Amino acid sequence: MAMNGSELLILINIGTPEVPAYVALKSQQDATINESTATIDISSKDSRAQRVLPGRYSATISMASLYVPDDVTYQALRNANRNGELILVGWEESGVVLGTANAKIDSMSQGFPDQGPATCSLTLTVDGFFAEVGS
Repeated sequence: MAMNGSELLILINIGTPEVPAYVALKSQQDATINESTATIDISSKDSRAQRVLPGRYSATISMASLYVPDDVTYQALRNANRNGELILVGWEESGVVLGTANAKIDSMSQGFPDQGPATCSLTLTVDGFFAEVGS
């Protein structure tokens, strides 16, 4: 994977569901995507060996020190969180969007360090799978 961490973007709709107007939140200091598959145990008492099948897929994204360019964008994030609306997360390389996913905001926190810039952090749960859109 040759992607720079700054290429993971959150796209927030500052328009309406009918006429979306997506704005990219352009950077964060740290982003983590965690994908996992639950385990279904299908073992039997006839054998000591555990037998498994893949279960439900899930993915989460966490971002620290997210850059929110203006109050309109911040308010759109806050509204999506408070109203339980999905947001669009995308990543790009060399200006080309490679994939997207809808995600629910699990938590949104603000930090106000002494003598430092305010920060915003997000934790997201992906709805479904990531969609690859180009290369």
